[in-house]
Amino acid sequence: MSRRNTISREFFATIAAVLVLGLSVMCAIQAALSAAYFIGERKSSLTDVLNGATALSERFADEGSIVTKPLQGEDVLERAHSGFELFNTASGALVFIADENGQILLHTGDDAFTGAGVPASYIDELNEGYDIFETGTLDGVYCAKYYTAGRRITVGGQDGYLFAASPMAALGSYMTDMLTMFGISAAVILILCSILCWVLAKRITGPIEDISEAARRLGSGDFTARAPVDGCVELADFATTFNNMAARLQTIDNSRGQFMGNIAHELRTPMTTIKGFIDGMLDGTIPPEETKHYLGIVSQETGRLARLVQNMLDITKLEAGEVPIHAQTYDLWKTVTDVVLSDEQRIEDGKIDIQGLGGDPLLIYADPDFVHQVVYNIVDNAIKFTPAGGTISFAAERRGNMVEVRIENTGAGIAPEALPFVFERFYKEDRSRGMNTRGSGLGLHICKILVNLSGGQIHAESEEGNWCRFVFTLPAGQ
Repeated sequence: MSRRNTISREFFATIAAVLVLGLSVMCAIQAALSAAYFIGERKSSLTDVLNGATALSERFADEGSIVTKPLQGEDVLERAHSGFELFNTASGALVFIADENGQILLHTGDDAFTGAGVPASYIDELNEGYDIFETGTLDGVYCAKYYTAGRRITVGGQDGYLFAASPMAALGSYMTDMLTMFGISAAVILILCSILCWVLAKRITGPIEDISEAARRLGSGDFTARAPVDGCVELADFATTFNNMAARLQTIDNSRGQFMGNIAHELRTPMTTIKGFIDGMLDGTIPPEETKHYLGIVSQETGRLARLVQNMLDITKLEAGEVPIHAQTYDLWKTVTDVVLSDEQRIEDGKIDIQGLGGDPLLIYADPDFVHQVVYNIVDNAIKFTPAGGTISFAAERRGNMVEVRIENTGAGIAPEALPFVFERFYKEDRSRGMNTRGSGLGLHICKILVNLSGGQIHAESEEGNWCRFVFTLPAGQ
């Protein structure tokens, strides 16, 4: 497995690459502009030299031709050479004159020339009436590279070719100095960049390392792990999100532990009862004439176990989204009436008065099986906890695009501190459930899941010692 770079290294490498690339581009542009300026300046300077040299040549026109052979004007050549030497000293440029064959008749720099004549191509170009400006050795005229400007001149009725040259070594020296300055500047900038990157990387990686450490603790099972919320806004938001996730996982873990404990407790109670009665019948503790009675109790406890297991399976499927929703538009009162009629015998035995049934049809859009289960669980609880002579009342009305359903029963009610928890798994509140503790504590939790899946909300209201009311909403039908 290849070793990965740290954020600090990646950050520094990126910044360094950007800086070096930027400086290189700047250096290239500066070099190109400087070279163009340098060449332009040299061209202008050499043009001025040509102008001065031309004027100087014309001064000697009355004394003899400087473009004739040396034997015909040695005194003039001598005097012209002396003048060009002074001109060379003042301008720093080489000056020389060639005849129409390209032969150099006069020059001011013995060490600069190879002895070759000016190529015919340059003579032909000058004959067309244009000045020339060339860089290099002028096809072997010089020993080194020069900037050369040339023009055709006519002095004393004779044609000649005047050239001025300046060495190119100055540009190379300038470019070397510029590259040296670039290298020094780049090194200083990279050092400062390294320091700055180290500081910035620490500010960035510090919170990330804290979050990473908290994640490792969380992954090892420590659900109390939290990351400090500091650093820049993005990292602070990241730490907050991580902490919220950790808190949620801690809640789920605690809930799972409580869930397992509740399951163990709920299963142990009926199984202990079943085992006790069966052992009593087997060892003769329970007389044969009472066997039928205790077998009936065993059957009830077995049914309780079956309902508990089924409820847990239903919850698992509902929370996993494995139960399909078959929503349709139908009358809510049909479901409520069916539930009440199915519990008619229990209602009569408990001498409970039913109020609010009937009325005009009230359409809802929901899964009939979901709504039946919700109403059945709430009514089942109401029957359990309504005293003899008490009342269970029903009410429903449309509110906007939702239908609100209220099921209320008289009785002990629910304590205010218990109301927020009545829809949690296995929750039982002794004061409100004291008359009947045989429930599993899963019915209301299932109600909440079913109502939420249907697009509604559910909550409980109560006045302790007087009444209890469950209110839930469902989408209205069209």
